Amino acid sequence: MSVLADRLRGIVRTVGGRPEDRPLPEQDDAAEILDGEWRELRGQRFMVIDRKYAPGHRHGHVAVADTLPPDERSWPRFPLLNNLPAPRSEGRMLFVDLETTGLAGGAGTYAFLVGCAWYQDGGMRIRQFFLSDFGAERALLEAVREIAGPCGAVVTFNGKSFDLPLIETRFLLHRMETPFSALPHVDMLHPARRLWREEADDDDAGRPVMSRQAGSCRLTSLEQTLCGYVREGDVPGFEIPSRYFHFVRTGDARGLAAVMEHNRLDLISLAMLAAHASQLLEDGPAAARTSREALGMGRLYERGGMSVDARAAFLRAAEHSEGDAATRAEAWRSYAVMSRRERRYHDAADAWRRILELRRCPPAILREASEALAVHHEHRLRDFDAARTFALQSLNFNATRSRQAATEHRLARLGRKLGETGAEPMALF
Repeated sequence: MSVLADRLRGIVRTVGGRPEDRPLPEQDDAAEILDGEWRELRGQRFMVIDRKYAPGHRHGHVAVADTLPPDERSWPRFPLLNNLPAPRSEGRMLFVDLETTGLAGGAGTYAFLVGCAWYQDGGMRIRQFFLSDFGAERALLEAVREIAGPCGAVVTFNGKSFDLPLIETRFLLHRMETPFSALPHVDMLHPARRLWREEADDDDAGRPVMSRQAGSCRLTSLEQTLCGYVREGDVPGFEIPSRYFHFVRTGDARGLAAVMEHNRLDLISLAMLAAHASQLLEDGPAAARTSREALGMGRLYERGGMSVDARAAFLRAAEHSEGDAATRAEAWRSYAVMSRRERRYHDAADAWRRILELRRCPPAILREASEALAVHHEHRLRDFDAARTFALQSLNFNATRSRQAATEHRLARLGRKLGETGAEPMALF
């Protein structure tokens, strides 16, 4: 790998003249520029950058002390964030964020910066492992394994699909056992999407239309919303690999200082995001500020088997004064499905009726509510007239061919139960 790096440097130097005309900066300059120190293992050097953040350090309007978990292990409702068992009692939480040579993944993508953070002595400690030479990757991974070994859980942002698979691939390529495979893993991207994804707008016909920010849960956006922190002069993510390759070619580390700071800010925001979500779940549905937040809380409670809290959160979302029609419909639907699963059939039916009373409700949920009420009135209340009314109503909404056929079959059966032998099922279009 070091041979490849030397060849790349030679190519770039030759572009601006002969190699001897443009001497490379010394690698020791990189440690001074990045405020790190060199570590050496079996003749291979990599850089370690350590930072300590005091309890009073503020990230926007949130201080590190405001997010401290009990005994630095985890927050009370932390396992609910990804429906996991509790972290190992003897270990601390480890927040991990990678900067890589590309976003494609696979064996050709390196993690040139492994950022690790944890709570320590009432503050936060961040240690970054920087791969200055590809040949030192094994030594760097051994240092990462030493940090991760005693931990009880790992926390990432989009780490389930990218960070952890990538770092595990690097360990496997060196025939090393990955330290993360046995750890409970909370990927904060998924609970963040449930709790804080931008709400959809509706068009004039009541169809959900995703707004410009909808569906986006970038960490920088969340830290601005939840912590009030706005980054200034932050390096764009797409620019990070090119800055690293510039260092590989030239030895010039000046462009990497902003990359290191970007990684540290990501780790601080990740820890505060996890703390905020866990505290929100601890405080309960009444703490939800928006209907979307309450709906997300309900789904997290439900996944964790906390049915009482889940139903309370769904009701909070459905009855929130500032909730949009789509979110309230989703909340009533979740409440109805959960009630039906628990055999609380009258509660489920009431929720389905609430959906039919909503204005600008998504057609798919309206159809599901009509079908559910048709089943309820036919099989539980034995009110065949009402059942037929709801079944006919469900035909007003777009449905698959199989659903339409099932509804027509239901109408024919209801006609027979009402004594209308030979009657053709009615349909409204």
